Amino acid sequence: MKRIMLLTSLFLVITMTVIAAGWEVPSDFPTIQAAIDSTAVINGDKITVSAGNHAGALITKSVEIKGADGAIIDSGPAHASGMVIGFRMLDGSNGATISHLTFEVDLPIISSLVIDDVTITQNTLKNPVQGITNWGGSRWEISHNSILGLKARNGGGIGIIVGVYNGGEVTENVISHNTISGILQVPATDGGGYNGTGIVLYSDFRWGRSGGELSLNRVVKNTVAMSANDLSGKGVDIVAYEMSESRDIVGTPVITANAIGFNNFRGTVLQIVLMPTSLDEVNDISRNLGENRGHGLAPKVFFE
Repeated sequence: MKRIMLLTSLFLVITMTVIAAGWEVPSDFPTIQAAIDSTAVINGDKITVSAGNHAGALITKSVEIKGADGAIIDSGPAHASGMVIGFRMLDGSNGATISHLTFEVDLPIISSLVIDDVTITQNTLKNPVQGITNWGGSRWEISHNSILGLKARNGGGIGIIVGVYNGGEVTENVISHNTISGILQVPATDGGGYNGTGIVLYSDFRWGRSGGELSLNRVVKNTVAMSANDLSGKGVDIVAYEMSESRDIVGTPVITANAIGFNNFRGTVLQIVLMPTSLDEVNDISRNLGENRGHGLAPKVFFE
């Protein structure tokens, strides 16, 4: 598809405006990865994925990837664990958008780098181990997605996680209007010792990691209604919302000033888990349907 170039002149000052191009898979490129890798596709372009089954990709550009009706991502890059990834956000993908796709892979959307300003919206994720994973990025918009079931694999069983482990700061992410429903499937071979989670904010100090700060993130108007089918007998269950600092010695909180409100957690037995429990004192958790109807904080706390 040709790119349109507009050349304008005013008082002998010449400027060039490049109109974002639209590309289609598989008519313009056989795969999404081929489109991403092409020098013809640049930041700001839109890649439309046609109906049918497709492989995911390593995203290295700030592009919009949008599925047509019936577009399914059912294969993709391999994770080190052997699981299958849909899209992995890498350097250069700041500002990318992923929308209107159905994912049938273990790890539909994952970022382990500091990738900011990503939009993930109106996707359907079927039975992932970990649905949407943002380690280290700020100002993500994760909205209007549907996660149908989760799988545990000696861990995982997580719908949406926003976390930090490198000592940095993760801020101003918005997780809103998502629905996480169905069954957390725990296989008989699972080792247990954890719970799955619908939505989690997580500062990770495990294995010598540095953790980090999470602040000014908003979790609003989501619905989590899940139960666990634990074939392992190890007591693995599902939590609607979790906020955790995974360190043995509790210090000054690093998860602060986040707003969690107007969510519906009634369909999940374990609704809100805070570790440490004192995180309730430094975050705004209010007006959630279920065991936390909160302190009656003003709506502007959650929506401004």
